This record gives sequence, structure tokens and C-alpha cells, in this order.
Amino acid sequence: MEEYNRIKIQHICSNICSGGTPKSTVTEYYGGNIPWLNTKEINFNQIYKTEKTITNEGLNNSSAKWIPAKSVIVAMYGATAGKAAINRIPLTTNQACCNLMINPTKADYRFVYYALCNDYTYLASLANGGAQQNLNAQQIKDFAIPLPSLEGQKRIANILSSLDDKIELNRRINENLEQQAQALFKSWFVDFEPFKDGKFVDSELGMIPEELTISRIGDIPHTIESGRRPKGGAVLKGIPSIGAENIKGLGYYDYSKTKYIPEDFALTTNRGKVYGYELLIYKDGGKPGYFIPNYTIFGEGFPFDEMYINEHVFRLDFMSKEYNVFAYFYMQTPYIMNQLNSIGGKAAIPGINTKDVESLPIFNGDNKKIQEFGNLVLPMITTILRNCRENARLAQLRDTLLPRLMSGKLKFSETTI
Repeated sequence: MEEYNRIKIQHICSNICSGGTPKSTVTEYYGGNIPWLNTKEINFNQIYKTEKTITNEGLNNSSAKWIPAKSVIVAMYGATAGKAAINRIPLTTNQACCNLMINPTKADYRFVYYALCNDYTYLASLANGGAQQNLNAQQIKDFAIPLPSLEGQKRIANILSSLDDKIELNRRINENLEQQAQALFKSWFVDFEPFKDGKFVDSELGMIPEELTISRIGDIPHTIESGRRPKGGAVLKGIPSIGAENIKGLGYYDYSKTKYIPEDFALTTNRGKVYGYELLIYKDGGKPGYFIPNYTIFGEGFPFDEMYINEHVFRLDFMSKEYNVFAYFYMQTPYIMNQLNSIGGKAAIPGINTKDVESLPIFNGDNKKIQEFGNLVLPMITTILRNCRENARLAQLRDTLLPRLMSGKLKFSETTI
């Protein structure tokens, strides 16, 4: 076993700086072509794009500055304090980002990133303040990480980054597939391109093709139910229980938020089991007076071989994977989202019930174009969910290898992936 000496971050950087925020009240400062990073986007990840952009005028009238690609960025303020990211594109950041430009003759930027990921708990514990826990640039400069030889750093980084590269590739494939499915849905069932030569009629959804029949969800064969949890709430081990925090898009699942119900409770409960390809709906909670419905679909065995929803989630199943997939995209159309928001926002505790869902209009699945859409898109969804499952396995392997590689306890010959 090799013991690695530790060295302060400031000794392996060519430059360390923070960023700045253009004045938010000046609209001319935002919406340009300059990527601008906020700390909430830093989450042990690779940055390929940012949520916001600024203009040259915004850059020149603030402390924001260009950060070259392949820098390591550490969040200093708020919920993400101590978390790190690598920017794969040149970008600017706000003042809560500590931007580390690694000297390539002293350290591999990827290794530094993984070292900070491995030591996150300790780094985050250094944050101080009141309601918001903050780090400062000097604490990060003085933070010491293990540092093997440059060759050793590269070998360790190659092992870990090969896993992250595959995860990123799968993520991009998934993003592309979902965009294709969304574009097809919009073309067929929002713009009605396949029906443009036919007759259109007025409806509660606006002008629609005459051949598309509107039914109520409650009038179409289906099952809808919420789950439940035992008295005393979640337990540390058992059967995974899916909550509202994981109903955030196709195949989304945050393993750090997994909760469990006892195995004997799962055996006796009569509702809430997820079999795969049902539409899961976030049903209650959130900001008073405002309700935002969210949806997801999980495949068989993803994210777990056996799982149940809790009382904050609906499981809606039309007994057809293809029609469930159609419904996933349909339920996110503006009309349906506004309907549910209007209903759910009126409750003292924002939310919807089964009757609210069953009263919604939806195109009947008998139409051949709806059937064709399901047949075309279901394989895309299956691929997305398969990639999500593979990414979970790769992330687990990476997180298992990380501390052993950083400590020198694992020999390179043992890292067959």
C-alpha cells in the first residue's frame, strides 16, 4: 500500500478566483451567449452548459470573469457548499464559486476533482455561518488533498473518469431520445401534423382533428392508487418506498433519498406496488396556493427489483405500456398542467385527488396514431430506463473505488472494470 503525501490546493493551482453577479435589475446584462454558473448547479458533476447566460455588457459591469475549461469549481455558499464540479466549457461564475485553475505540471485537474469529491464531508464541515453555511476562498486554498506522482494521478483519474464518461454518454443518449419523443409528440398531438388534411372540430382542448376522440381518464380502463407507509414511518432497511422527491422526470431517481418500508408491511399492503411502465404522479405538498404536478415512469427492475409508492404519489396504469407512455407526454401539455395547478392550488395543502385526475380529458387510445406513437416511443423509453439502471451501477462502482484509490489501498492491477 502506498501512502500519499497531502498538499494544500493553493500549491497546485496557477490561479484561484471567484466570480461575480451582474446586477439582476438590468435586463441587458442577461440572456447573452456567455455561460454563467450558479452554485446550485454544482453537484459532483461535469458542466457542459449553464442554466443562465450573460451578455458582454453584464460581464464588463460585474466581477464575473472567464474561467477556462478543465478548471475545478467548488461551491462556497449554501446547500452545495463544499461540492465540486469540472467545467468542460469556458464559462463565468457567480461570486459563490471558488474557481481552481490547476497547474498541469503539478496535478491532473481530474484527480483534484475526485480528491475533493472524496473529501467532501470534511470540507463541508469547515463551513460556518448562521442559517446559511459558507466556506471562504482561503479555507479552500488551505485545504490539503492526497497527491501521488503526476503519473499516478493520471492513472487514478483515468479509471474514475472512464466511468463518469460512460455515465455522461448514457445521459446524453437519454436526453436526445427524450427530446426526439417530445418532438414527435408535439408534431402529432399539439401541431397535429399527421391530421392537417382532415377535418378539425372545436373542443375543450381547442381545435382538434375530428378523428381524435376525447374521453375522461375515468372512462378509460385504468387503475389509479396512492401508496401508504406503516405507522412510525420509514425504516432503515426493507423494501424501497418511492416518494414525491423522486417524481421529477423520466427515469429520474436520487438514491440518496431512498426510504424503506418493512418487508412484512410490503407483503400485507394491498396497494402501491410498482411493476414497471406505469405513470407515477406527484400528488400533494409544496408551496401553498400553487401546485406543480410532476411525472415519471420506471421500468421493470429500475430503480429497484421491488418497490412501492408512498402516500404522496399516484400510480396510474392504463394497462398498456404504449398508452402509458403516450399519457406521460400528454399529461405535461400546458392545458393539463394548468388544470391540475388550478385544482391543486386551491387546497389548504396543495394537491390533487383521484377524482381530479379521472376528470381530466385525454385522447382515447383507439386512434391508430396514438397506438403508432406508443409503438415508436416505447423502445426509446426502454433504452432510457436501461441506461439509467446502468448509470446507477457505474456510479456505485465509481463511489466504491474512489476512497480506495485515493487512500492508496487499491493497486492499479486490481481495478479491472
